[in-house]
Amino acid sequence: MNLSEAKAQFIQTWARLGSEWGINRTMAQVHALLLVSENPLSTEDVMEQLSISRGNANMNIRELLNWNLVYKAPVPGERKEFFRAEKDIWEVAKRIARERKKREIEPVLHELDRLRKVEEDTPEAKNFIKTVNDIHGFASKLDRSVETMMKADETWFFGTLFKLFK
Repeated sequence: MNLSEAKAQFIQTWARLGSEWGINRTMAQVHALLLVSENPLSTEDVMEQLSISRGNANMNIRELLNWNLVYKAPVPGERKEFFRAEKDIWEVAKRIARERKKREIEPVLHELDRLRKVEEDTPEAKNFIKTVNDIHGFASKLDRSVETMMKADETWFFGTLFKLFK
C-alpha cells in the first residue's frame, strides 16, 4: 500500500470510529486529514482533498477549533488561514474527553439531580429515586474518572489502569 492509499484508509477509518463515538463523520474526516498532514492545510486544501463543500469544511474546522483539536497555523506570505491538528494523541484524548464530559456527562448529572427531588412517599417513588440515585452515582464516578484522566500524566494513567487489570 502506498502512502496516499494508507492516508485515505486512515481518514475513512477515523471517520467510521468518530461516527461510532457520536462525532460527526465529516468532522472526523477533517480531523484525520489534519492529523496525517505534515504541513498546515487551508480550507481549500481540506475541501479538495475530502471533496466537501466550503460550508461543510468551514463548519467542521470551526467545531474542531472549538474542541481545541485544531489550531490556526500562520503561513508566512499567505493571506489564507491554515490549520494544523494537535498531534499529541494523549492530549487529543484528553481534549475529546473534556468536551464529551461537558456535552454529555454534566447535563445528565444536572438532570438526574433535578429528577431526584420527587416529593411523593410511595414505594414506586422510592424505587424511582433509588434507580435515579444509582444512575447518578455511576455517572458521578464516570465524571470523576474523566477528571482524573484529564489531569493525569499519560504514564501514570496507563500504569494505574494496567494495575487494575492485573
